[in-house]
Amino acid sequence: MRTDHLPFPMPERKHSLEQKWVDLTFMHWEVDPDLLRAHIPEDLEIDLFNGKAYIGTIPFRMENVRPRKLPSVSFISNFPEFNIRAYVTKNGKSGVYFLTLDAQSHITCIYAPYAYSLPYRYSKCDFQSNDKGGYKWKSIRKKNGVSLNGESFSKGILLEAGKNSLEEFLFERYCLYVNHKGSICRAYTYHEPWKFRIGEVNIIENTLTESYNLGVKDLLKPELVHVSEGVEVLTWNIESTEEEGNE
Repeated sequence: MRTDHLPFPMPERKHSLEQKWVDLTFMHWEVDPDLLRAHIPEDLEIDLFNGKAYIGTIPFRMENVRPRKLPSVSFISNFPEFNIRAYVTKNGKSGVYFLTLDAQSHITCIYAPYAYSLPYRYSKCDFQSNDKGGYKWKSIRKKNGVSLNGESFSKGILLEAGKNSLEEFLFERYCLYVNHKGSICRAYTYHEPWKFRIGEVNIIENTLTESYNLGVKDLLKPELVHVSEGVEVLTWNIESTEEEGNE
């Protein structure tokens, strides 16, 4: 397992889940840190790049989600997901914090909030590849009709994030944070470095991002778009950060 790209070591204990994140469209906007603060637990620091805060809205597909050493089950292990993530740090370890994970998987939307305190919400999703190196995607949240609907296109050569670049700041994160039963917990996530292409999008509707009131100027025009075929991922169970000192 390649480790030279990791900003910190993965746990010595065995990982708990295996999965693939595939056919991703990363859409990023600069947001008002004060408005974002209302959505982030007070014990997490908002991570900034050159003084700016960002959120990512990301439609993609989960594939072969399964516990370690167990086979995947098609109707459980594969589903579209549309998430919104913020960039945070705790005790020197930069990671992500999810505002929402909208997914077409009843089992995930029940299990993940229980086991990981991840804010999964059930949405009816449609996800297809297009003929321009990108994807067509649409989600409609069942309870309130909140939606993301659009299409992405990729262009140019395959890239990896440069050292100290904005892309490295946005992509190369190897843990996530949750507020689990009143305690900030971390779950480590391992994958090889992201490979991506510059992208463009045509967004028809984005009430998904709009619903979080983050001060985005134009919800139909992301400031940054990248398209990736994806990565294979190992994840570990959450662990509390309360006993950690500053690293």
